[in-house]
Amino acid sequence: MAGGWTRDGAVQDQIDDTVSDAVSAARSRMPKGESAEYCDECGEPIPEKRRNALPGVRTCVECQSGRDTAVKHSAYNRRGSKDSQLR
Repeated sequence: MAGGWTRDGAVQDQIDDTVSDAVSAARSRMPKGESAEYCDECGEPIPEKRRNALPGVRTCVECQSGRDTAVKHSAYNRRGSKDSQLR
């Protein structure tokens, strides 16, 4: 059910687009290519199991965890809810 001047299904389209953008952004951050034997950030050896599981990995688990917490997500609200307009 859409409201106002929008067509039926428009809200779901906005949700689908938001999810699609998030998936594309996550995939773009995934490593590619040859894995490093030693972490690019701290120099510690990267375990072979990690290198086999993630081709192209360049960091150890600890350094990657730090990078993952620093990822900023978009605050763009496609739905334009009343609450977001008040901010």
